Amino acid sequence: MSVERIQQHFRESAALKLEALDALAMPIAAAIDTMFGALANGSRIFACGNGAGAADAQRFAAQLIASFERERPSLPAIALTADSTVLTALSAGGAFDSVYAKQLRALGHAGDVLLVVAAAGYEANLIEAVAEAHEREMFVIALTGNGGGRVGEALTETDIQICVPSQRAARVHEVHLLVIHCLCDGIDAMLLGED
Repeated sequence: MSVERIQQHFRESAALKLEALDALAMPIAAAIDTMFGALANGSRIFACGNGAGAADAQRFAAQLIASFERERPSLPAIALTADSTVLTALSAGGAFDSVYAKQLRALGHAGDVLLVVAAAGYEANLIEAVAEAHEREMFVIALTGNGGGRVGEALTETDIQICVPSQRAARVHEVHLLVIHCLCDGIDAMLLGED
């Protein structure tokens, strides 16, 4: 393995993060305000994604429930990706497109937040989840890349899209993780004050 190839990954990742800094700061701040407002009003945050996006959704929910970098009371967050029994029961018969929408139909309420993690943005189950969240009068925050895809197109003017300016999936996922850390830190700062 070439050391130069490894170094190039680091350079590309750092360059994209710096490029995205100005473009993403405002939507991230808006997402933090939306999430904090929902939590302050007794609402919950749901998160979903596929593949690496599912792992990011679970990481986000875990950091709200457990803690991020400071101790605080647990916050109500649910990763719709985490329960394999529910996912397989809902997708029986080939209905995987509705696995997240059906969970939101059962659990979601007006004022809750749906965080969608979609690097490509073309997954039917994520698009259906966004539609169901709208039906339930939930707030939608979408972490996307590659222009947002069909997930981006499904968003309304009251939704928040945090779209990483890259087509390369690995780089998009790296920035999504940084955004998730920003969201968690921002919520903690609003709850506990700046440290």
